[in-house]
Amino acid sequence: MSFSIAGKTAIITGAANGIGLAVSREFADQGANVMMVDMDEKQLSKEVGDLPEDGNVRHFAGDLRERLTIANLLSATMDAFERVDILVNASRQILRTNPLDMKDDSVSIMLNQNLLTSLRLSQAVAKRMIKQAEDQDDDAPAGSIVNLSSIAACRTNPDLMGYSMATAALDQMTRGLATAFAPHRIRVNAVAFGSVMSASLQNTLKEFPDFREEIEASTPLGRIAPPTELADTVRYLSSDASAFMTGQVVTVDGGRTLIDPVKSPAH
Repeated sequence: MSFSIAGKTAIITGAANGIGLAVSREFADQGANVMMVDMDEKQLSKEVGDLPEDGNVRHFAGDLRERLTIANLLSATMDAFERVDILVNASRQILRTNPLDMKDDSVSIMLNQNLLTSLRLSQAVAKRMIKQAEDQDDDAPAGSIVNLSSIAACRTNPDLMGYSMATAALDQMTRGLATAFAPHRIRVNAVAFGSVMSASLQNTLKEFPDFREEIEASTPLGRIAPPTELADTVRYLSSDASAFMTGQVVTVDGGRTLIDPVKSPAH
């Protein structure tokens, strides 16, 4: 099977910075048509830069928590590229949770942003993939969905309880959608990462610079990986090279989940 994604069309959320941006650049460099999506229109426009309008990259700014925004995103993607083959749900939010505060709404906020937004977008994109497949005469794959999760789903930190709950739910959503979409030849997988220089980790290290040493000491491979290394895994799961993989949560963390958790100010 081929690792190539050339000619395929991918929608990538959270594309204005960090991992979503790295995945977008990787896909574009590999010849895919890329629709970069983010709420931060200013940063998104900055990253897209002066790319030609007839090139293989477009951008869309909007709040995907709104159903109308999802519909508009799909319309924009179809207008630009006429189809969608890959969805990468890389948009996420991290908030601290106070487990004893009944007025703390961080859990509901992150469930909405990190779980329900990905669910609704996956459903909408899957319907489009199914419709495209109906017009094909062969049994070729209809599409691939990749969710960005975190090792926080299986590690305990009271300050990050809401985020951990949302990522754990995202992992189970991945498995559920994988079984539901399999008859339609759509694969759904996830990448759970840790010790990767995401945008949130960059912000954390600005506030707590000494935390870098703790992460590196708690990671068997002894380093924090650049987002590009995660992008390679996402490309693999999006390509036909992983054609018999679905419902899997692939961990990319330098071995960090193999040892005792690091007590972190944020993750």
